[in-house]
Parts: sequence; C-alpha cells; structure tokens
Amino acid sequence: MAEIFFQNKALHTCGELPAVGSTAPDFSLVNGNLKEVNLATYAGKKKVLNVVPSLDTPTCAASALMFNQKVAHFHNTVLLQISADLPFAQGRFCESEGLHHITPLSTFRSSFGKDYGVELVDSILKGLTARAVIILDENNQVLYTELVKELANEPDYAAAIKMLQ
Repeated sequence: MAEIFFQNKALHTCGELPAVGSTAPDFSLVNGNLKEVNLATYAGKKKVLNVVPSLDTPTCAASALMFNQKVAHFHNTVLLQISADLPFAQGRFCESEGLHHITPLSTFRSSFGKDYGVELVDSILKGLTARAVIILDENNQVLYTELVKELANEPDYAAAIKMLQ
C-alpha cells in the first residue's frame, strides 16, 4: 500500500507499482470501440502508461497534452492514456484536444487498478486510480515508474521521457 496526498489529506493505494526490472502484469482495458485490449495488442512497442483518475480534471488533461506532445517523436512507442472515464468520454476529450498520439483506454470492466497497485482504496476518490507513469520496453519489462505523491501535481515528464531515448 502506498500513500499519496490530495488537498493535504492522505490517500492510500491498494498496493505498489510493478518493480523496475520486472515483467509488467498483463491487463485487459477497454478501447474506444468497447473492445478489450491487452499488452499483446501493443507487442514490439515501448509503452508509456499514463494513468490518471479522470481526463476531466485540469491536471489529468495537462498530462495527456504534455505526453501527447513528447511521445510523438518516438516512432516505436505507444502512449496509453488510462483512466476510469468511459471510452466515449475519452474519445471526445482526445478529439476536442487534437490528441493524435494517444490511445485512450478505460479501466471500465477491468482489474487494472488492483493489478498495477494504483487503485485508491479510501476517501471520496475510492475506486479511481492514482496518478502514475509506467514505462515498459518492447518486451513488457518495467523501465520506469512514478507514483505522483500529490494527486494534483503533474508527473516528472523529463524523467519519464528519458527512459524512451
């Protein structure tokens, strides 16, 4: 269980992020066509998992915009924007913001939050995911993780992007 903060109150996750150097657990997430996808869907590519509580918040939207811009330069990399938002809302957000380098995926019908240790287990945000960044290589080995300690803060973009170079 990890501790993060939101508005000066402690929140807790259900576990820990996958360890750097380990093989990432597989997942089943829902894409914009309501189809379930997993790690094999993105085989042979580096993966940036930008996990947020909801795209409908300023900080989550900012991180989506920033990673969309940063990851566009890496041709063998996919940016997976993971949130509890329904796929329809994710699609509208990406379309309205012109985000063409993001693959939005929903935790709807998924155990992703538990499997990756990011599900919030207390407070009014219980059931949403904490803000985290996980970078996987082409073989799903964990290269980098960050659990953002203050939910309202953005992740360390420079440290994450450095792992893609």
